[in-house]
Amino acid sequence: MKRRRKLKKKPVMILLLSIFLIIVLTIFAVKTIKELNYRKTLEYKIMTIGYSKDEYDLLERKTNKEFMENLLTKEYDKMYINILKETYYIPSKVNQYINYYDNHLNSKANEIVSMVNVGSDKKWYEDVKDTDTSKDLLMLNNKFNKLSKDYVPDDLVNVKNWYAYGNNPQLRQEAYDSFINMFNAAKEEDLTIIINSAYRPYSSQEKLYAQYVDKDGEEVADTYAARPGHSEHQTGLTVDVTTYGVQGEDFDKTDEFKWLQEHAHEYGFILRYPKDKENLTGYAYESWHYRYVGIEAATIIHNSNITFDEYYAYYIENA
Repeated sequence: MKRRRKLKKKPVMILLLSIFLIIVLTIFAVKTIKELNYRKTLEYKIMTIGYSKDEYDLLERKTNKEFMENLLTKEYDKMYINILKETYYIPSKVNQYINYYDNHLNSKANEIVSMVNVGSDKKWYEDVKDTDTSKDLLMLNNKFNKLSKDYVPDDLVNVKNWYAYGNNPQLRQEAYDSFINMFNAAKEEDLTIIINSAYRPYSSQEKLYAQYVDKDGEEVADTYAARPGHSEHQTGLTVDVTTYGVQGEDFDKTDEFKWLQEHAHEYGFILRYPKDKENLTGYAYESWHYRYVGIEAATIIHNSNITFDEYYAYYIENA
């Protein structure tokens, strides 16, 4: 009787064992298929050339499939990741960043992003477009953006002699009001900031630029003077400033300049052509040249130590 019971248990055990083996083999097969399928994915291929999972996730978020597929033709390069991590990285410009880097291998990531964002990866005055005057106080007028011959701001006002040298310089109303506030604040600290030059029409800039070219030649003139239509003075939002007894190039040696470095943004003004930013602005350092952009933009530019060109590319065009 006992022997018969044992014989009945054996088929059951075999059945259970078979089921177990089938389950194990099925799980193994599923895993194998998943692994084979995973190896066909872009994620796997990107990681096999050295990028980590976190780096792949960053690439997926900030680039596109075409860009990542192109990465498979290159060796691992940490610089590509560093570029994506830059504060002012713009996704639509990723191919331009890489092209610039390929031709300037010693550049840092922030330099690459800045140069491409402002268009300085091209030659000056190449691919010029009309200045978007609809941006009003934040319009960009530089070597890649040009105002028409007949552009004249419709809210120009005369600057009183108390605030300026010369014959009745003009500014747009809001810029003028803000300058007066800035002038008065500086006066409270026994400092005097005087407007030396303000609005300049296209025709005046045309004559001025021609004089500089006659004197120094076009290549040199372009480093410190704007071609007609490209001058910020035509916007009516720009002032060249000075103080008593000081020539323009010595302005940065004055207490007035030091004060402006700390406080100009509080009144909506920025130093438009800072030192060591010539490759981004296209112009030599001008300690006396200030542009009105409004308090909000000026504060961001000041706190981030960027140029208006960089601000415009990221916060206005990119927006």
